[in-house]
Amino acid sequence: MRFDVMTLFPEMIENYCSFSILKRAVESGVISVNTINPRDFTLDKHKKVDDTPYGGGAGMVLMAQPYVDAYESIIRLENSITVMLSPQGEPLNDSIVDGLAKAEQIILMCGHYEGFDERIRDIIKPREISIGDFVLTGGELPALCLIDAVSRKVEGTLGKIESADEDSFSNGLLEYPHYTKPREYRGLKVPDVLLNGNHKEIAEFRFNMSLERTKKKRPDLYERYKTK
Repeated sequence: MRFDVMTLFPEMIENYCSFSILKRAVESGVISVNTINPRDFTLDKHKKVDDTPYGGGAGMVLMAQPYVDAYESIIRLENSITVMLSPQGEPLNDSIVDGLAKAEQIILMCGHYEGFDERIRDIIKPREISIGDFVLTGGELPALCLIDAVSRKVEGTLGKIESADEDSFSNGLLEYPHYTKPREYRGLKVPDVLLNGNHKEIAEFRFNMSLERTKKKRPDLYERYKTK
C-alpha cells in the first residue's frame, strides 16, 4: 500500500509514521508514505500557495495552480484512489476503511485556511472524506487517521490480521473487553470464563459482551446491527 500525501507540513506526516506499528510497516515494505509539498510547485517567488477569496470574506483560500501541479506530478498506480480530507466529505467509518485498503495507492489532499479553490475539486475530482462533524486547522490529522486505520487492514502491518478483524466496528459491534495479568487487581477479577480454556464458551462470552457494550454505549449501532 502506497500513501502519497499532499501537505504544506510534511514533517507532521513523516514524524507520526516514524513510530510504533506504522514505523515497522514502513521498514518492512508493507506500506510506503510519501509527502508532496504544494509549495514546491508554486510559481510565486515567495512560495505563496493561498490568496484572498473572490467576493470578499475572512481567511485565505488555497490556490488551484500549485495544488493541481503537485497532484499531476504524482505517479499514479493502476488501482489508485484520491481522497480530499474535508468536513464536507462522507463520514469515515470501518466500511470505507475496508474499501480503501483494497487499493494499491491512496493520494491524500490536506487542506488549510478557508479550504480549496473550487477548481481543484473540479479538475481532480477527489473522493471527499471527513473524520467528523467538526473543523480542524488542517487536513494532516484526518490524513493520519486514515493512514493509520487503513494500514491496520493491510496484511503484514499487525502481528496477526485477526487483530484488525476483531476490532470495534469490524462486525458492526463495539469490541468486547480485554484483560491481562494479574488475575485480580484491587478486588476486580478476570471473568472465570476467560481462564477455563474452552474456546467456544470464550467466543460466546465475548460476543455477548460486545452486544451488551454496544447496546449501552452506542444504541444506534445496536439497532442497526439488529436489523441486518
